[in-house]
Amino acid sequence: MMNHSLKSRCRVSPGTIITGKWHSNKYTVLKELGFGANGIVYLAKFKNTQVALKMSDNGMSITSEVNVLRSFAKVQGSTLGPSLLDVDDWNSNRGQISFYAMEYIEGPDLLTFIQSKGKSWTNVLFLQLLNDLNQLHENGWVFGDLKPENLIVTGPTPKIRCIDVGGTTQKGRAIKEFTEFYDRGYWGLGTRKADPAYDLFAVAMIIINTAYPKRFNKTTGGITQLREAVRKQKSLLPLEKVIVKALQGQYSNALQMRTELLELVMNHKNIQPKSHSTVTSTAGIQQKPKANQTGQFKSRQTYRKKKKKSRWLESVSITIFIALLYLLYIFQKLI
Repeated sequence: MMNHSLKSRCRVSPGTIITGKWHSNKYTVLKELGFGANGIVYLAKFKNTQVALKMSDNGMSITSEVNVLRSFAKVQGSTLGPSLLDVDDWNSNRGQISFYAMEYIEGPDLLTFIQSKGKSWTNVLFLQLLNDLNQLHENGWVFGDLKPENLIVTGPTPKIRCIDVGGTTQKGRAIKEFTEFYDRGYWGLGTRKADPAYDLFAVAMIIINTAYPKRFNKTTGGITQLREAVRKQKSLLPLEKVIVKALQGQYSNALQMRTELLELVMNHKNIQPKSHSTVTSTAGIQQKPKANQTGQFKSRQTYRKKKKKSRWLESVSITIFIALLYLLYIFQKLI
Protein backbone atom coordinates (compact mmCIF):
# COMPACT_ATOMS: atom_id res chain seq x y z
CA MET A 1 0.00 0.00 0.00
CA MET A 2 1.19 3.45 -0.83
CA ASN A 3 2.54 5.72 1.93
CA HIS A 4 -0.16 8.26 2.90
CA SER A 5 2.17 11.27 2.86
CA LEU A 6 3.50 10.22 -0.55
CA LYS A 7 -0.02 9.87 -1.88
CA SER A 8 -0.91 13.36 -0.59
CA ARG A 9 2.20 14.94 -2.14
CA CYS A 10 1.43 13.40 -5.52
CA ARG A 11 -2.32 14.00 -5.54
CA VAL A 12 -3.48 16.69 -7.95
CA SER A 13 -6.89 17.78 -9.21
CA PRO A 14 -8.21 17.40 -12.77
CA GLY A 15 -7.18 20.42 -14.81
CA THR A 16 -3.79 20.77 -13.13
CA ILE A 17 -1.02 21.50 -15.61
CA ILE A 18 2.22 19.61 -15.02
CA THR A 19 5.18 21.37 -16.61
CA GLY A 20 8.46 19.48 -16.92
CA LYS A 21 11.44 21.18 -15.30
CA TRP A 22 13.94 20.01 -17.93
CA HIS A 23 11.97 19.39 -21.13
CA SER A 24 9.22 22.00 -20.58
CA ASN A 25 6.49 19.65 -21.84
CA LYS A 26 3.05 20.53 -20.48
CA TYR A 27 0.56 17.86 -19.39
CA THR A 28 -3.05 18.60 -18.39
CA VAL A 29 -4.34 16.12 -15.81
CA LEU A 30 -7.73 14.64 -16.74
CA LYS A 31 -8.35 12.05 -14.00
CA GLU A 32 -6.68 9.56 -11.67
CA LEU A 33 -6.28 6.06 -13.09
CA GLY A 34 -4.92 4.36 -9.98
CA PHE A 35 -2.13 4.25 -7.41
CA GLY A 36 0.33 1.76 -6.04
CA ALA A 37 3.20 1.51 -3.61
CA ASN A 38 5.39 3.96 -5.48
CA GLY A 39 3.16 6.61 -7.00
CA ILE A 40 -0.09 7.70 -8.62
CA VAL A 41 -0.97 7.27 -12.29
CA TYR A 42 -3.10 9.89 -14.05
CA LEU A 43 -4.71 10.15 -17.44
CA ALA A 44 -3.37 13.36 -18.96
CA LYS A 45 -3.49 15.28 -22.21
CA PHE A 46 -0.32 16.19 -24.06
CA LYS A 47 -1.03 18.32 -27.11
CA ASN A 48 -3.76 16.29 -28.83
CA THR A 49 -2.84 12.94 -27.35
CA GLN A 50 -3.89 11.12 -24.19
CA VAL A 51 -1.02 9.73 -22.12
CA ALA A 52 -0.59 8.01 -18.77
CA LEU A 53 1.43 10.08 -16.29
CA LYS A 54 3.02 8.44 -13.24
CA MET A 55 4.11 10.75 -10.43
CA SER A 56 6.22 9.94 -7.38
CA ASP A 57 8.53 11.72 -4.96
CA ASN A 58 10.65 8.56 -4.93
CA GLY A 59 13.16 9.33 -7.67
CA MET A 60 14.83 5.91 -7.39
CA SER A 61 11.52 4.17 -8.02
CA ILE A 62 10.85 6.29 -11.10
CA THR A 63 14.36 5.58 -12.40
CA SER A 64 13.88 1.84 -11.92
CA GLU A 65 10.55 1.79 -13.76
CA VAL A 66 11.93 3.94 -16.57
CA ASN A 67 14.81 1.47 -16.98
CA VAL A 68 12.28 -1.36 -17.30
CA LEU A 69 10.31 0.49 -19.98
CA ARG A 70 13.51 1.25 -21.87
CA SER A 71 14.42 -2.42 -21.66
CA PHE A 72 11.01 -3.28 -23.13
CA ALA A 73 11.70 -0.89 -26.01
CA LYS A 74 14.92 -2.73 -26.89
CA VAL A 75 13.07 -6.03 -27.37
CA GLN A 76 12.11 -6.09 -31.02
CA GLY A 77 8.50 -7.12 -31.59
CA SER A 78 7.55 -7.10 -27.90
CA THR A 79 4.66 -4.86 -26.86
CA LEU A 80 4.09 -6.21 -23.36
CA GLY A 81 4.59 -2.86 -21.62
CA PRO A 82 3.66 0.71 -22.58
CA SER A 83 5.98 2.90 -24.64
CA LEU A 84 8.00 5.45 -22.69
CA LEU A 85 7.40 9.04 -23.90
CA ASP A 86 9.07 11.41 -21.43
CA VAL A 87 10.91 11.54 -18.08
CA ASP A 88 11.14 14.73 -16.04
CA ASP A 89 10.60 16.50 -12.72
CA TRP A 90 7.84 18.91 -11.70
CA ASN A 91 8.40 21.75 -9.23
CA SER A 92 5.06 21.72 -7.44
CA ASN A 93 4.08 23.87 -4.45
CA ARG A 94 4.74 20.73 -2.32
CA GLY A 95 8.26 20.26 -3.60
CA GLN A 96 9.86 18.48 -6.52
CA ILE A 97 8.01 15.44 -7.84
CA SER A 98 9.46 13.05 -10.40
CA PHE A 99 7.24 11.76 -13.20
CA TYR A 100 7.28 9.95 -16.48
CA ALA A 101 4.80 9.93 -19.35
CA MET A 102 3.96 6.71 -21.14
CA GLU A 103 1.58 5.36 -23.73
CA TYR A 104 -2.02 5.21 -22.49
CA ILE A 105 -3.23 1.64 -22.99
CA GLU A 106 -7.00 1.45 -23.12
CA GLY A 107 -9.19 -1.64 -22.91
CA PRO A 108 -10.73 -4.16 -20.50
CA ASP A 109 -8.58 -6.10 -18.07
CA LEU A 110 -7.85 -9.74 -18.86
CA LEU A 111 -10.64 -11.34 -16.81
CA THR A 112 -13.26 -8.83 -17.99
CA PHE A 113 -12.31 -9.48 -21.61
CA ILE A 114 -12.54 -13.27 -21.22
CA GLN A 115 -15.89 -13.05 -19.43
CA SER A 116 -17.20 -10.76 -22.17
CA LYS A 117 -15.81 -12.45 -25.29
CA GLY A 118 -15.75 -16.06 -24.14
CA LYS A 119 -13.20 -18.51 -22.77
CA SER A 120 -12.17 -19.49 -26.30
CA TRP A 121 -9.78 -16.52 -26.11
CA THR A 122 -8.10 -17.74 -22.90
CA ASN A 123 -5.44 -19.99 -24.40
CA VAL A 124 -4.58 -17.57 -27.21
CA LEU A 125 -3.92 -14.74 -24.76
CA PHE A 126 -1.86 -16.89 -22.41
CA LEU A 127 0.26 -18.22 -25.26
CA GLN A 128 0.92 -14.63 -26.26
CA LEU A 129 1.69 -13.61 -22.67
CA LEU A 130 4.21 -16.44 -22.23
CA ASN A 131 6.01 -15.43 -25.41
CA ASP A 132 6.34 -11.82 -24.21
CA LEU A 133 7.43 -12.92 -20.73
CA ASN A 134 10.17 -15.05 -22.26
CA GLN A 135 11.55 -11.99 -24.05
CA LEU A 136 11.40 -10.01 -20.81
CA HIS A 137 13.23 -12.76 -18.90
CA GLU A 138 15.93 -13.01 -21.57
CA ASN A 139 16.61 -9.33 -21.04
CA GLY A 140 17.28 -9.89 -17.34
CA TRP A 141 13.95 -8.89 -15.80
CA VAL A 142 11.15 -10.64 -13.90
CA PHE A 143 7.72 -9.04 -13.96
CA GLY A 144 6.98 -9.69 -10.29
CA ASP A 145 3.49 -8.36 -9.59
CA LEU A 146 1.77 -10.23 -12.41
CA LYS A 147 -2.02 -10.22 -12.01
CA PRO A 148 -5.15 -9.71 -14.19
CA GLU A 149 -5.60 -6.10 -13.05
CA ASN A 150 -2.24 -5.24 -14.61
CA LEU A 151 -3.05 -6.94 -17.92
CA ILE A 152 -5.14 -5.06 -20.49
CA VAL A 153 -6.47 -6.49 -23.74
CA THR A 154 -6.38 -3.98 -26.58
CA GLY A 155 -7.87 -4.25 -30.06
CA PRO A 156 -9.14 -4.43 -32.69
CA THR A 157 -7.03 -7.59 -32.96
CA PRO A 158 -6.88 -8.68 -29.28
CA LYS A 159 -3.42 -8.15 -27.82
CA ILE A 160 -2.43 -8.46 -24.17
CA ARG A 161 -0.54 -5.48 -22.72
CA CYS A 162 0.70 -4.45 -19.29
CA ILE A 163 -0.16 -1.17 -17.60
CA ASP A 164 2.04 -1.31 -14.49
CA VAL A 165 5.72 -2.24 -14.37
CA GLY A 166 6.19 -1.11 -10.76
CA GLY A 167 6.89 -4.64 -9.54
CA THR A 168 9.34 -5.56 -12.31
CA THR A 169 12.61 -6.69 -10.74
CA GLN A 170 16.05 -7.61 -12.01
CA LYS A 171 16.80 -11.34 -11.92
CA GLY A 172 18.31 -12.56 -8.68
CA ARG A 173 16.96 -9.76 -6.50
CA ALA A 174 14.07 -9.82 -4.04
CA ILE A 175 10.65 -9.23 -5.61
CA LYS A 176 9.70 -5.58 -5.02
CA GLU A 177 5.90 -5.85 -5.13
CA PHE A 178 3.50 -8.78 -5.10
CA THR A 179 -0.15 -9.68 -4.63
CA GLU A 180 -0.69 -12.62 -2.28
CA PHE A 181 -3.00 -14.76 -4.46
CA TYR A 182 -0.40 -14.83 -7.27
CA ASP A 183 2.68 -15.08 -5.03
CA ARG A 184 4.34 -18.49 -4.63
CA GLY A 185 5.74 -17.48 -1.25
CA TYR A 186 2.22 -16.93 0.09
CA TRP A 187 1.22 -20.46 -0.95
CA GLY A 188 4.41 -21.99 0.45
CA LEU A 189 5.65 -23.06 -2.97
CA GLY A 190 8.86 -21.06 -3.31
CA THR A 191 10.80 -17.96 -2.42
CA ARG A 192 10.30 -14.34 -3.44
CA LYS A 193 13.56 -14.28 -5.35
CA ALA A 194 13.15 -12.90 -8.87
CA ASP A 195 13.47 -15.72 -11.40
CA PRO A 196 11.38 -16.80 -14.43
CA ALA A 197 9.61 -19.50 -12.42
CA TYR A 198 8.18 -16.79 -10.14
CA ASP A 199 6.33 -15.25 -13.08
CA LEU A 200 5.25 -18.66 -14.41
CA PHE A 201 3.70 -19.48 -11.03
CA ALA A 202 1.70 -16.26 -11.34
CA VAL A 203 0.61 -17.19 -14.88
CA ALA A 204 -0.70 -20.52 -13.56
CA MET A 205 -2.61 -18.71 -10.81
CA ILE A 206 -4.13 -16.30 -13.35
CA ILE A 207 -5.30 -19.31 -15.41
CA ILE A 208 -6.93 -20.66 -12.23
CA ASN A 209 -8.36 -17.20 -11.62
CA THR A 210 -10.27 -17.38 -14.94
CA ALA A 211 -12.35 -20.21 -13.44
CA TYR A 212 -12.58 -18.50 -10.03
CA PRO A 213 -13.22 -14.79 -10.87
CA LYS A 214 -13.60 -13.92 -7.17
CA ARG A 215 -10.52 -15.99 -6.26
CA PHE A 216 -10.58 -18.10 -3.08
CA ASN A 217 -8.98 -18.06 0.35
CA LYS A 218 -5.93 -19.98 1.42
CA THR A 219 -6.78 -22.85 3.78
CA THR A 220 -4.26 -25.71 3.83
CA GLY A 221 -2.17 -23.98 1.17
CA GLY A 222 0.48 -25.74 -0.87
CA ILE A 223 0.05 -27.74 -4.04
CA THR A 224 -2.69 -29.92 -2.53
CA GLN A 225 -5.22 -27.10 -2.20
CA LEU A 226 -4.38 -25.61 -5.60
CA ARG A 227 -4.52 -28.95 -7.43
CA GLU A 228 -7.89 -29.65 -5.83
CA ALA A 229 -9.15 -26.24 -7.03
CA VAL A 230 -8.06 -27.11 -10.59
CA ARG A 231 -9.81 -30.48 -10.52
CA LYS A 232 -13.10 -28.93 -9.43
CA GLN A 233 -13.36 -26.87 -12.63
CA LYS A 234 -14.01 -28.58 -15.97
CA SER A 235 -12.48 -25.68 -17.89
CA LEU A 236 -9.16 -26.19 -16.08
CA LEU A 237 -8.89 -29.98 -16.34
CA PRO A 238 -7.44 -30.05 -19.89
CA LEU A 239 -4.65 -27.74 -18.69
CA GLU A 240 -3.99 -29.43 -15.35
CA LYS A 241 -0.59 -30.81 -16.34
CA VAL A 242 0.79 -27.41 -17.34
CA ILE A 243 -0.79 -25.57 -14.40
CA VAL A 244 0.59 -27.99 -11.79
CA LYS A 245 4.09 -28.02 -13.30
CA ALA A 246 4.17 -24.22 -13.25
CA LEU A 247 2.92 -24.14 -9.66
CA GLN A 248 5.70 -26.52 -8.63
CA GLY A 249 8.40 -24.54 -10.46
CA GLN A 250 9.20 -27.26 -12.98
CA TYR A 251 9.64 -24.90 -15.94
CA SER A 252 12.99 -23.15 -16.28
CA ASN A 253 11.71 -20.72 -18.91
CA ALA A 254 8.47 -19.41 -20.37
CA LEU A 255 8.95 -21.08 -23.77
CA GLN A 256 8.86 -24.52 -22.14
CA MET A 257 5.52 -23.71 -20.55
CA ARG A 258 4.23 -22.18 -23.79
CA THR A 259 5.19 -25.25 -25.85
CA GLU A 260 3.44 -27.66 -23.49
CA LEU A 261 0.39 -25.41 -23.20
CA LEU A 262 0.08 -25.31 -27.00
CA GLU A 263 0.39 -29.10 -27.21
CA LEU A 264 -2.38 -29.55 -24.67
CA VAL A 265 -4.61 -27.05 -26.46
CA MET A 266 -4.13 -28.70 -29.86
CA ASN A 267 -4.50 -32.26 -28.54
CA HIS A 268 -7.65 -31.36 -26.62
CA LYS A 269 -9.06 -29.78 -29.76
CA ASN A 270 -8.27 -32.90 -31.80
CA ILE A 271 -9.93 -35.35 -29.41
CA GLN A 272 -13.25 -33.54 -29.31
CA PRO A 273 -16.10 -35.92 -30.40
CA LYS A 274 -17.04 -35.69 -34.10
CA SER A 275 -20.64 -36.26 -35.16
CA HIS A 276 -19.60 -38.73 -37.91
CA SER A 277 -17.16 -40.79 -35.82
CA THR A 278 -19.79 -42.44 -33.63
CA VAL A 279 -23.47 -43.20 -33.80
CA THR A 280 -25.41 -42.21 -30.70
CA SER A 281 -28.69 -43.90 -29.82
CA THR A 282 -31.70 -41.98 -28.55
CA ALA A 283 -30.77 -43.18 -25.07
CA GLY A 284 -27.41 -41.39 -25.39
CA ILE A 285 -25.31 -44.59 -25.67
CA GLN A 286 -22.50 -44.49 -28.19
CA GLN A 287 -22.52 -47.44 -30.60
CA LYS A 288 -19.65 -48.97 -32.59
CA PRO A 289 -18.89 -47.17 -35.86
CA LYS A 290 -20.03 -48.88 -39.03
CA ALA A 291 -17.52 -50.64 -41.28
CA ASN A 292 -17.19 -47.76 -43.70
CA GLN A 293 -16.44 -45.44 -40.78
CA THR A 294 -13.77 -47.64 -39.18
CA GLY A 295 -11.14 -46.78 -41.78
CA GLN A 296 -11.80 -43.11 -41.29
CA PHE A 297 -11.50 -43.53 -37.52
CA LYS A 298 -8.08 -45.25 -37.83
CA SER A 299 -6.89 -42.64 -40.31
CA ARG A 300 -7.72 -39.90 -37.86
CA GLN A 301 -5.79 -41.70 -35.12
CA THR A 302 -2.72 -41.97 -37.36
CA TYR A 303 -3.02 -38.31 -38.31
CA ARG A 304 -3.19 -37.25 -34.67
CA LYS A 305 -0.04 -39.16 -33.81
CA LYS A 306 1.86 -37.59 -36.70
CA LYS A 307 0.54 -34.16 -35.84
CA LYS A 308 1.67 -34.47 -32.24
CA LYS A 309 5.23 -35.13 -33.44
CA SER A 310 5.27 -32.26 -35.94
CA ARG A 311 6.59 -29.35 -33.87
CA TRP A 312 7.16 -27.22 -36.95
CA LEU A 313 3.38 -26.80 -37.33
CA GLU A 314 3.20 -24.78 -34.12
CA SER A 315 3.40 -21.31 -35.65
CA VAL A 316 0.94 -22.15 -38.45
CA SER A 317 -1.57 -23.69 -36.06
CA ILE A 318 -1.63 -20.79 -33.63
CA THR A 319 -1.89 -18.26 -36.48
CA ILE A 320 -4.96 -20.00 -37.89
CA PHE A 321 -6.46 -20.31 -34.41
CA ILE A 322 -6.07 -16.58 -33.75
CA ALA A 323 -7.47 -15.72 -37.19
CA LEU A 324 -10.60 -17.78 -36.58
CA LEU A 325 -11.17 -16.20 -33.19
CA TYR A 326 -10.66 -12.75 -34.66
CA LEU A 327 -13.30 -13.44 -37.33
CA LEU A 328 -15.65 -14.53 -34.56
CA TYR A 329 -14.85 -11.33 -32.66
CA ILE A 330 -15.68 -9.20 -35.74
CA PHE A 331 -18.88 -11.16 -36.32
CA GLN A 332 -20.00 -10.55 -32.74
CA LYS A 333 -19.36 -6.80 -33.12
CA LEU A 334 -21.45 -6.69 -36.28
CA ILE A 335 -24.32 -8.39 -34.46
